[in-house]
Amino acid sequence: MDTRDPEIHLAQQPDADALLARSPLAALIGMLLDQQVPMEWAFSGPYTIATRMGGDDLDAREIAAYDPERFAELLSAKPAVHRYPGSMAQRIQQLCRHLVDEYDGDAAAVWADAGGGKELLTRLQALPGFGRQKAQIFLALLGKQYGVRPKGWREAAGPYGEAGSYRSAADITGPESLARVRAHKQEAKRAAKAAKENKEA
Repeated sequence: MDTRDPEIHLAQQPDADALLARSPLAALIGMLLDQQVPMEWAFSGPYTIATRMGGDDLDAREIAAYDPERFAELLSAKPAVHRYPGSMAQRIQQLCRHLVDEYDGDAAAVWADAGGGKELLTRLQALPGFGRQKAQIFLALLGKQYGVRPKGWREAAGPYGEAGSYRSAADITGPESLARVRAHKQEAKRAAKAAKENKEA
């Protein structure tokens, strides 16, 4: 990441966004949580977890070693970190164990020396809980907002890497762009539903 923290507005909460800006692990966990809940809820999660663990940052080794039942309880306490806090607690711990085993617990090492966009995409897809789409969105987020731009990053990120698009978390820089991304997602859902209905007709 840049030496200066980027300005992030994914959680739409200053403290939560500040953590996302300075902590590569928080950014990865926020992306992991970004499914089946509103984006702001997902990206606020890392800050909630850090606060409940008694700190102002996240540590992959600490999370990986945390008692699984206690960690699930920590995510389940109201307000819950996710709609499915138990399964997400498992996924976060799996992600952190992978980072400890493969990157010495340093989340930024996933992208720090990536030789190109394709290599970075491969590394992201190897992370627990990151399928191709999630990996491409995170790659686009790194390029567009965190200044991580290995050669070919836009191509590797697919449509999410396009400049001026409003497709995903990678494009959210404030309330207006959040509304535009949300509208795009709703339109995509409507189109998919219509296509399914036409197929069944």
